[in-house]
Parts: sequence; C-alpha cells; structure tokens
Amino acid sequence: MSKHITMKDIAEKLGVSTVTVSKALNDKEGVGGELKQKIKAVAVELGYRLNTAAKSMREGLTYNIGVVIPERFTGPDQSFYLRVYQEIAKALESYGYYGILHILSSSDEQELQLPRVYYDRKVDGIILLGQISKPYIELMDSTRTPIVFLDFYDDHRDIDAVVTDNFYGAYELTNYLIRQGHRNIAFVGSIHSTSSIQDRFLGYYKSLLEHRIPLRQEWVLHDRDEHGSFVDIALPDEMPTAFVCNCDQVAYLVVQQLKNDGCRIPEDCSVVGFDNDIYATLTDPHLTTVEVDIEQLAQSSIQAMLGKIASPDLRHGRIVVPGKIIYRESVRKLL
Repeated sequence: MSKHITMKDIAEKLGVSTVTVSKALNDKEGVGGELKQKIKAVAVELGYRLNTAAKSMREGLTYNIGVVIPERFTGPDQSFYLRVYQEIAKALESYGYYGILHILSSSDEQELQLPRVYYDRKVDGIILLGQISKPYIELMDSTRTPIVFLDFYDDHRDIDAVVTDNFYGAYELTNYLIRQGHRNIAFVGSIHSTSSIQDRFLGYYKSLLEHRIPLRQEWVLHDRDEHGSFVDIALPDEMPTAFVCNCDQVAYLVVQQLKNDGCRIPEDCSVVGFDNDIYATLTDPHLTTVEVDIEQLAQSSIQAMLGKIASPDLRHGRIVVPGKIIYRESVRKLL
C-alpha cells in the first residue's frame, strides 16, 4: 500500500515548517510566490492531495476550471486542442485545481445552450479554447462567470485572451521564404474563419508589403467552409513557388494535393505550416513550421483565470505567447 503523503512530508523534503506548507497550499499570505510554487510542485511530485472538498465549503469555490472546446475542433484528425487541454489539466494540479473538459456541440452552440458545468455550478471559471460564435460569446459573458479566451480573441475587450503570436510567426515564415529567393508566395487559409487565421494572413501580407511584393487575390486560397469544416483546396492555374499554410494539417493536405498533381516538394513547390503538431512530421518531407509553446499557453491562461477568480474586476487584456520557427526540409532555396 502506498504511503499517505502529509504536509509534514512536504515540509521535511523542503526544510520548511508545516505551517509554511499549509499557507502555500491554501494560498494564504505569508509565503513568497517562488517558494509557494516550489511547495506546490513538490506536493504534486509526492502525490499529495489537498482536501479540496473541505476547502471548497470553507471558501465557496469548487476548485474546478471548465475548458470548453467547440466540437468542430475535436475530430479524429484534430489533436491540437486536446493537447492544449491536457497541458492545462496537468498544470492546474500544481495550483490545487482540476480541469473539466466540455465539448460544445454544434447544436448547443447554435441554439445558445450553456454548458452543463455552468448550470450545475461545478466550475469557478471557464477557458474557451478555440473560436466560437459571437452570439455564444455574448451568452457566456452575460453569465458573469470569469472567462478567458484561449487561441482566439474578438472585439469583446473586457474578456481576457491568451494567443500565440500568430502575426509575427507568419511574418517571419514569409520573410524566410523570401530570403530563400521566393517571390511568388500563396497563403492557404479562409481568413474570415478565425482570428488566428486572420492574424497569420496579416503577418504574411506585411512581409509582402515590406518586400514590395503585390498581393494576388487568386493566391489567397480557402481551406474551410463557414462551419469550420475542411474543403478541397482549389489550386490556382498559375502556380506560386511557395505556400504559407495557416496550420500544419492544411499544409499536409496541400502537399498531398500537389503530389497528386505531379509536383515535387520542395523541388517544384515549397510548403510551410504553423503549430509544429503531428502533421509537421507526418508530411513528407517534414515541414518547416512555427512551433506553438503549448506549455506557456496553458500556464498563461491558468494564471489569467486564477487572477480573475481572486479579483473579478482584474483585466489582463491580450496576452501574446511567442513561438519559434522549426526549420526542416520542405523549403527549397531558389538560385
């Protein structure tokens, strides 16, 4: 039988008092932030479980955070948001919280049905992971529940958002292609679909502007319909030498389509993606892409949420998490 871990065990491991451990685990004053996080990390490492039921009754909190993901982002071929949720759920434990996943069905989103975790009062706040419709955002906002957008934002300025630096990532990707000699560069992504795709398009467009390269509308290609479902990508009659794709999954689909048309990658066409998810290495050759810092996205969204729970009037605004380019074999240097 495994040993029951106590606060005393944590205190002995760190060389502090049990009072200090108790204050840290219960988020009381008198313990510095760095030591508090160290105590919580050791508690998780040792397998300590705080009596959250008693704490919840005492403080009026559930110590649960809801993570709501629209159904269209959770299909069998879409793993990115589930990876983000896993990182959030893992990170929450060090704060004495648990993550409750709710998949928002398309019908509930359209019919403006709130998640059951809200009606059952099971969460202290909700992280909305992935773009949802404006009417649903307004419905959620009307509940006065603490909300954080993750991986998207809109014109609701009073709702905090945590996003990857989509603009700068796509800007740097396009700059890289131009440094490799490419000037005929297409963008693949339906720009009215999500704020992430819009920002990636704008980063691509800024790079073109700075290098005095005209934007060609026929080289801005749609990849999904108004419901967010992928559609066949109509390649242009006059082909570019490179494609900037809004995500790795779309880049994978573009590579498959180009190969079916007899194009070699990267000899005939270069392709880059965004996210550095599983599709980046499923693609042959492997994709040059922007790596999204999922761990930092999770930490930033949790910290923003816990701040809002503690101080309902607190505003963080838009928190931008930088990514980095991962260079692989999908880009050819033109002479």
